[in-house]
Amino acid sequence: MKLPTPLYVFNEGLAFLLELAALAMLAWWGWESAEALAPRLLLAVAAPAAAAVLWGLFAAPKARVRLPVVGVLAVKALVFGAAAAALYALGRHGGAVVFAVVAVVNTALATVDRRARAVA
Repeated sequence: MKLPTPLYVFNEGLAFLLELAALAMLAWWGWESAEALAPRLLLAVAAPAAAAVLWGLFAAPKARVRLPVVGVLAVKALVFGAAAAALYALGRHGGAVVFAVVAVVNTALATVDRRARAVA
């Protein structure tokens, strides 16, 4: 199923915003996870950096390592799942659920659309 162009553009833009939000949530979680300044800074930088490296290597459109669709989906689930878990740990339970649902729907639509476009 190929998405109509306006929905395709919206979904791709949403995907980018979800990726940025995931990095922000991981940084926020890292900052709130420690009392002392050094561990706060370390976690606030390391958590989103690890997610960004993982995404860039395996899940980005121009990923350095080409994985089958299942592998890409696993990386996306790991990053988005970690972000949702981070938000949940911060006490934002409703936001974590909404983020997770939107990420799953967005990723599913994008995956179906990319497969349809690859065949066409």
